[in-house]
Amino acid sequence: MGIKLEIPEVGLGEKELKILLAIKLFEEGIVSLGKASEIAGYSVKAFSELLLSKGIPPITFDEDIDLEKEVSNA
Repeated sequence: MGIKLEIPEVGLGEKELKILLAIKLFEEGIVSLGKASEIAGYSVKAFSELLLSKGIPPITFDEDIDLEKEVSNA
């Protein structure tokens, strides 16, 4: 399944647009890290490194989650 979009020329290729879309969808919490990685065409590790290079944390924590409990379960 896929979606075809017609986007006016912005000087970016398809790959760059997919990466930007994946980053934005991830930042907005619309997709998971795994799904964003898939959209961008990267492994989860490589996409996480890309996010970090842009100052975006690849892991987010819900305020209701007990961080100490999560760390001990890791």
